[in-house]
Amino acid sequence: MSLPRILPRVSLSLLLAVCPLVQAASYPSKPVRLVVPFVAGGAVDAVARTVAARLEADLGQKVVVENRAGASGNIGADLVARAPADGYTLLLTASTLVINPLIMKERPPFDPVKDLAPLALVASGPLLFVTPPATQVATVQDFVARAKAEPEKFNFAVGGFGAAGHLAVESFKYRAGLKVPTILYKGTAPALVDLMGGQVSGMMDPLLSSLPPVKAGKLKALAVTGQRRSPLAPDVPTFAEAGYPEVDFFTWYGFWGPANLPAPVVEKLEAAVKRIVAEPETRAWFARQGLEPAGVTGARFRAFIDQEIAKAREIVQLANIVEQ
Repeated sequence: MSLPRILPRVSLSLLLAVCPLVQAASYPSKPVRLVVPFVAGGAVDAVARTVAARLEADLGQKVVVENRAGASGNIGADLVARAPADGYTLLLTASTLVINPLIMKERPPFDPVKDLAPLALVASGPLLFVTPPATQVATVQDFVARAKAEPEKFNFAVGGFGAAGHLAVESFKYRAGLKVPTILYKGTAPALVDLMGGQVSGMMDPLLSSLPPVKAGKLKALAVTGQRRSPLAPDVPTFAEAGYPEVDFFTWYGFWGPANLPAPVVEKLEAAVKRIVAEPETRAWFARQGLEPAGVTGARFRAFIDQEIAKAREIVQLANIVEQ
């Protein structure tokens, strides 16, 4: 083989290898799509739109939020898992992403650990145990006593199968020995409507969506998950104070991209999220929603995900949570 024939092939190989690196170094050079795998108006959507607006200012490119709801978040997540690994299609979602494979009869068409790149834990927050005035209970202990005495009159609403609120409800039922049904809704909003109307008896939901009706007198808050009381609801006791320290599930929101994202893109996105959650305006917004900004990236975020999967797996097995 002559030298003149080798050189063009070597040059082409070098060009193919260098091009992705050059593109990654100039990232982003066009609008970024941020997929939210739930309907607009919910807690995940609110967090995503807040992050998108600040990410747009940080990156200097338009960040477009796209709601792709369905299958407890799996449809939108699958879209991102199949997208080119270039950083222009990203995902912001909640803990359901890593819990779905543990509880669904049919596994998602993607592996959230292998097919998605974890970029950052954006924020986390407690869940509020709320009940309508019609239940006429004042404390967690009252709720348990009444639900055991008249189980046919009590039930729980769940805004999303596999969501933090779902696991918290099943954990509470298991710890308290309650034999009442759990009703699955297609979203938080319709579940809260029925809860306020007295059609269901209890629900565990992020403060972002559950605290406003409590303040309006349409719901009563009996307890909050977490190690301490929420500054937004200082009069509401923790589950530990109510006698159920194991009921410690909380909601959290993470930021992912397709697997195999180039290192320069990962570094730029991780740094952007850290800057965003450190901004006073962002921190104030999260605080008003009952959330704590995190900005945890890299190995620490991956370790956090592993811990959450282990905790979810335990309650799934104890409470025998399976998709019907």
